[in-house]
Amino acid sequence: MTAARSTADQLAGHADPTAGPVGGSAAERVLAGLDPEQRAAAEAVRGPVCILAGAGTGKTRAITHRIAYAVAGGAVPADAVLAVTFTARAASELRTRLRGLGAGGVQARTFHAAALRQLSYFAPQILGGPMPQVADYPIRWVSQAANRLRLRTDKAELRDLAGEIDWAKSSLVAPTEYPAAAARASRGISLTAERVAEVYAGYEEAKRRNNEIDFSDLLLIMSVALEEIPDVARAIRTRYRYFVIDEYQDVSPIQQRLLDAWLGGRDDVCVVGDVNQTIYSFAGARPSYLLDFAERYPQATVVRLERDYRSTPQIVDLANRLISGAGGGPAAHLRLIGQRPDGPRPSFAEHDDEVAEAESVAAAAKRLIAAGTPASEIAVLFRINAQSEVYEQALTEAGIPYVLRGGEKFFDRAEVRHAMVLLRGAARADDGSVSLPESVAEVLSSLAWNAEHPPPGGAARERWESLAALVNLAEQFAVEIPAARLEEFNADLEQRAASQHAPTVQGVTLASLHSAKGLEWDAVFLVGLTDQTLPIQHASTPEQLAEERRLFYVGITRARQRLMLSWALARHRGQVRRRRPSRFLDGLRPGTSEQATGRAGGSGKRAKTAVPAEDVATFGRLRAWRKKQAEAQSVPAYVVFSDATLVAIADRAPATQAELAQVPGVGPTKLQRYAEVVLAVLAGEDPDPVILD
Repeated sequence: MTAARSTADQLAGHADPTAGPVGGSAAERVLAGLDPEQRAAAEAVRGPVCILAGAGTGKTRAITHRIAYAVAGGAVPADAVLAVTFTARAASELRTRLRGLGAGGVQARTFHAAALRQLSYFAPQILGGPMPQVADYPIRWVSQAANRLRLRTDKAELRDLAGEIDWAKSSLVAPTEYPAAAARASRGISLTAERVAEVYAGYEEAKRRNNEIDFSDLLLIMSVALEEIPDVARAIRTRYRYFVIDEYQDVSPIQQRLLDAWLGGRDDVCVVGDVNQTIYSFAGARPSYLLDFAERYPQATVVRLERDYRSTPQIVDLANRLISGAGGGPAAHLRLIGQRPDGPRPSFAEHDDEVAEAESVAAAAKRLIAAGTPASEIAVLFRINAQSEVYEQALTEAGIPYVLRGGEKFFDRAEVRHAMVLLRGAARADDGSVSLPESVAEVLSSLAWNAEHPPPGGAARERWESLAALVNLAEQFAVEIPAARLEEFNADLEQRAASQHAPTVQGVTLASLHSAKGLEWDAVFLVGLTDQTLPIQHASTPEQLAEERRLFYVGITRARQRLMLSWALARHRGQVRRRRPSRFLDGLRPGTSEQATGRAGGSGKRAKTAVPAEDVATFGRLRAWRKKQAEAQSVPAYVVFSDATLVAIADRAPATQAELAQVPGVGPTKLQRYAEVVLAVLAGEDPDPVILD
């Protein structure tokens, strides 16, 4: 069993004494250890099937056993199955599990990887020539398009533009359609919708001039080819006849179009998802495809997985109470049922400032490690990546190793690349006389790695942990394949590197809530839980606030045994403590009621009386200045600053340009333009608008 396998899957195998083998055949043995609902999902071997799978309910176990059962029972050949998920790591995990279940011939890929493989093969028929280059850095074409329009954009604004273009393409919205679609979806960045549409059109033209396509183009080109070129459609539909789509709540219109094209009117499809974990609507995800599946396929088998094998009942109860405020009714949302023994209640802590909060988290993590919890089983999760710095500092000062998820990729690290080169060389002389783990450890000793003497901290400790992870991986590989030698292990490493399926590294994980999805730890610290951070300050519509609530839910359900929630009333020491705990905590933390959250419809709006009077007055002065500034520039008011940014400025009351730069929504360009006048407004003055060149 690999380290990546979840607690839900481990415990689910022993959850129900009646769910043992039903016979002696290979197919029946695949069903051993599944709970009644997982078994029902696995036995529904032909589509359409919809599996509504809550967090920690063993959904990966259910779908891999379903595929393996169908293959072992002869319902479908392994090479006729296409299992699709959303990350290369998840696809690699599916392949590993299916191989262990005897279904190694199944194709498990992301939407983009599957489309790339198909387009590469059929390019002459589809494009009339060779496969074009897939843009490895498409933001450069965004920059080129903006420059041609004489727009002054910084890196943050370029990222925003690239995100808008990606959303539009994922939503099947053409440049000419963008302004109307953006208005319907309440999209908003510093540029007008018309300007974004011009950049979008320029981006498409830049790609064409340079004979490049992007990842969305892969999906669209293959969709059109399957719809319009009979020979291509016939070949692909003959090859793939059995589809499984994981994380179906995150499917976008362009992905759904490709799935429909693959199916070609057939219905042998199994979708798996959880509407409670829809957190990518901003990128084009449409949970309606999951919610409406039974309407599109009235004959569909629908299975609900609600037994939570991951988290303690105390954590499950907190998650259920939070998500009950999202609206949608019981048909839309799963209510988890805890299966683990009782554990400690989630804790709530308020701190004067972020430094004190980080120091408290580091001290608690140190106690957990001293009590026997591995550092790799502890995570600190936050809403935005910028929040990580203070925790990096606190953990470093406490002598605790950490891993920043979203930082340098494991297989890109210099020590890992060097180790893989040495392992490839050593494979030539490997005669199998020593075990695989011993062989790997011996090779790594030439890099001065010693299992018994890890360095105390810093860069040297990070390097040691990377090499230790390779040894741990070799130990796991040897358990799965006892006779494995270096050559086979190296091939597995190469496959992992290609899909960025990194092993576990011993260190406390620092990660954003979005990047934590799909992962789990024994102990989780959810930090920085203040209004304007969670929910994020630019979330204003009921739909956006509901998504922020779901993001919080995802964070809670990452914890197995211990969950600690905290917030700070000020950013820096000595600042006025103006911040308020997240409105989502109302009704969850002791001494608060649910009524304050305004939970009807999932809007999460806080009662007006919760806003200090001085903040209201400051916000009013900022809005009055913004109105004059917008009129002077002849632009909509939100182009200067959004309401959410003004609220954040009023809430934090920065006194210097450096403090103003820390406010979400105040990028370098806006800081340069408006810092002086904004600080004057905060000081009670009435400055004239800035005259821009």
